[in-house]
Amino acid sequence: MENKRCEWCHGDELYHRYHDEEWGVPLFDEQRLFEFLLLEGAQAGLSWITVLRKRENYRLAYDNFDPNKLARYSQSKIDKLLQNPGIIRNKLKVNSAVRNAKAWLALKDQGVDLVDYFWRFVDGKPIQSNLKKMSDIPASNAISDALAKQLKKDGFNFVGSTICYAHMQATGMINDHILSCPRHRACVELSKKL
Repeated sequence: MENKRCEWCHGDELYHRYHDEEWGVPLFDEQRLFEFLLLEGAQAGLSWITVLRKRENYRLAYDNFDPNKLARYSQSKIDKLLQNPGIIRNKLKVNSAVRNAKAWLALKDQGVDLVDYFWRFVDGKPIQSNLKKMSDIPASNAISDALAKQLKKDGFNFVGSTICYAHMQATGMINDHILSCPRHRACVELSKKL
């Protein structure tokens, strides 16, 4: 089997770095989990490279994805964000980021460990997909369905099953690197250390 990257990241150095250094790596950092949740929501209907290219702008615009700050954004701050060409200027998505920050903080106020909140859906260990080709990768599964349902119940939006599945892939809850990709084995090895 030829040793090559997953096909979705070809042709762009930023994509290569993201694929090789982040995608599928088990992530247990609360702040980064929140960042990916908002970025996956921003990506809805667009390509991931679009969001990836705007990621640093999002970090600046969203106060480094600090939910404490995001949750307090006023309407004038939101209106200003909607004029920011460095992010995706979609009113529903920007309002969703604020709403999701409030939902995130509400869970924290209830004493919920937000890392456990996500990882419990895979029993704390990454799922190893062992897929041979990109067309075998699903857009969602029963676990992402359950995660989306729970997030919505807890007050989040822009968290459908497809977004949740992409979040699981990005944060290493599921290893969807194809078998021929060198990152597949690397992510398997990382999961053995958990």
